[in-house]
Amino acid sequence: MQKTVTLAHGNGGEENNELITKIFYKHFKNEILQKSEDAAVIENGRLAFTTDSFTVSPLFFSGGDIGKLAVCGTCNDLAMMGAKPKYMTCSVIIEEGFSTRDLEKIVKSMKTELEINGAIVVSGDTKVMPKGTIDKLIINTTGIGEIEHKGISSSNLKEGMSVLVSRDVGSHGATIFSAREGIALESDLKTDCASLYPQIKALIDANIKICALRDATRGGVSAVLNEWAKASDVCVEVEEEKIPVQESVKGICEMLGFEAVDLANEGTFVLCVEKEEEAKALEVLRATHQSAEIIGTVSKQYLQKVILKSSWGTKRFLDLPTGELLPRIC
Repeated sequence: MQKTVTLAHGNGGEENNELITKIFYKHFKNEILQKSEDAAVIENGRLAFTTDSFTVSPLFFSGGDIGKLAVCGTCNDLAMMGAKPKYMTCSVIIEEGFSTRDLEKIVKSMKTELEINGAIVVSGDTKVMPKGTIDKLIINTTGIGEIEHKGISSSNLKEGMSVLVSRDVGSHGATIFSAREGIALESDLKTDCASLYPQIKALIDANIKICALRDATRGGVSAVLNEWAKASDVCVEVEEEKIPVQESVKGICEMLGFEAVDLANEGTFVLCVEKEEEAKALEVLRATHQSAEIIGTVSKQYLQKVILKSSWGTKRFLDLPTGELLPRIC
């Protein structure tokens, strides 16, 4: 463990896991927390509970802003546990001199996403910091949801199950990078930031037995699959050519030297179901995004590992992302 915290510790990958495990889990360890799900399941399985903080830079970007991101991020974590978002808190730390007009835009974005989820803000807090002590605005949100589909867990994966992704990957990370660096792209690239509860509700209404769900935020699809492989003590085998990626995202990845599966998403999730339900689940997902795809299967070939299989017949391990990647993307 390093002696100081670096930007890499916030990437959602290997360093982030080390920070959480060796410091926070070490002192806060309990039966609920150590399950490491997107949201804690409490009150005898009736409620899901989660919290998150948002520091994205820039605050406004193609397809969203920090307010939309905050509500989507928190409500999506609840939805990933099969819960309907119900109540939220909103705490805002504001830099002195911040535009009240921009602040209202951000709050309006939050209101829009709250309405999509059918949730309300029931408590909050504001703090103002002297100019230069923080970068413009930080939002913290906590959410409570009522669980509608019980038993979803990252430890549910079993041999023969299918792994699906709800849409093309990496667009949020690519969008934030291009906005931050002032890159003009001849494309309609925008963040995937969206509230996912309506899609999860559609899966539930279609009687899909959801084994595992995870929104692919920091660390992207790579982080999700590696976390699942470890939690379930299985191997996840993924077909590289099946992973949907926009051409503009591929271009950004070539510039950065990254892989799209490592980039953050804010409206994309990974789903695991029994093999016999994969076609029905894909049909439901494609009602929202035609780019949804079955990307892999669960096996016992290399326990706690993710294997990426290329169209050329080669295989390699897809490890947790390391390094700084793109800091302050959510």
